[in-house]
Order: sequence, then C-alpha cells, then structure tokens
Amino acid sequence: MRPGQVHKLTLKHGSTGYLVQFKTEYFLSHNDSSKQLLRKVGNQNYYPLNADIFKKLVPILSSILLEYNGKQAEYHEVIRANLSILFIELLRLQEDTNPDHNHTPYQQEKLEKFLELLEGNITQYKQVSQYADLLHLSVYQLNAITKALLNKNASQLINEYSILEAKRNLLATVNQVSQIAYHLGYEDVSYFIRFFKKHTGYTPDAYRHNFN
Repeated sequence: MRPGQVHKLTLKHGSTGYLVQFKTEYFLSHNDSSKQLLRKVGNQNYYPLNADIFKKLVPILSSILLEYNGKQAEYHEVIRANLSILFIELLRLQEDTNPDHNHTPYQQEKLEKFLELLEGNITQYKQVSQYADLLHLSVYQLNAITKALLNKNASQLINEYSILEAKRNLLATVNQVSQIAYHLGYEDVSYFIRFFKKHTGYTPDAYRHNFN
C-alpha cells in the first residue's frame, strides 16, 4: 500500500501472514535505482498471489523478519536488499499476468513522472491537458502511455487520485464536506458530491459514516 492509500484489512480468526511497513526514505537510501523500483511496484494497487507464488515469497519475508529481530551488523542493508528482491518478484508477477504490456523505458519514465505530478498537484490540476503540458507531451501521447502501461486513460487516473484524496480527507479529518471540496480544488460543492458519488456509490457523508 502506498502512503495514504485508503484500505480496509479484514482478517479471519486464526489468520497468519506478514506485514512489512517502512518509510519511503528507508528504502530509497538503498541504491540509485531504488526510487524507480519502488514507483514501478507501486503502480499496481494489488498483487493477487496464489499458493505457489506466495511460497516463493515466504523465504524473502522470513529473512526480513529474522534480520529485524536479530539486528546483527548491517541488518538494515540486508532488509533493504530483501525488499528489492520482493519488489522484483512482484514486478515479474505483473509481467507474467500482463504479457502484452510491452513498453519502452521512455514510456515508463513518462508514466512515473506523470504519477509523481499527480501526487503533488491533484488539488490544483485536474485536466489531462495540464499534465500533458507539464510533461511536454500531447494529450494523445499521454493517453497512449497510460493506456499501454496501466490500461487506463489519463483522465481515469486523475479521477482516481482525486477520489483517493477525498477519501483520505473524509476518513482522516473532521472537516466538513464543503471544506474538503474547497481543499481539493472544487469550488462547486454540489459538483464535488455528485463526482464522489458517481465514482464510489456513496455521498461523502455516507462514505464517512460507513467506513470510519
């Protein structure tokens, strides 16, 4: 899960597993390619794992836990190295489940920059053309890149980030819906409510009441 990603974890009685939590800076200090690796693996919200795939990941996760508990010399480096292996395995899984997603380093670089711009500017910019200008691309080129790599157009990604920010504010603050709408760059509160309901099935108030 990315920082701030809205989620709900439902566990059955007797469930076991691994939960790895780390700050972005912790992993990025590993090597020069760590930022690109983390962003690539973070492009997908969910990686479905079957028993065989999970069996391959268990030794990596077990090693991280062992290093964290043992705290021997240079254990942080070993943990970060294991995180890199874990992320590479997840990316391989993504490639195996989407074999037709052939893309160039240029496309990957532009997608990563687009997602970075979304994170920092979603409250200010909501038009595809605005992000295309910042990336020195045409709207057609930007849509072609997002469609090829994520099977979504740029407008869908902008809407997803807007909804994510709205959910985050609804669940993490006590601000009124009108305040959240203004904070997210929506001057028309009624439009914001309709937009939120269209994409979630709930009004902002109902979402806050049901998921808080």
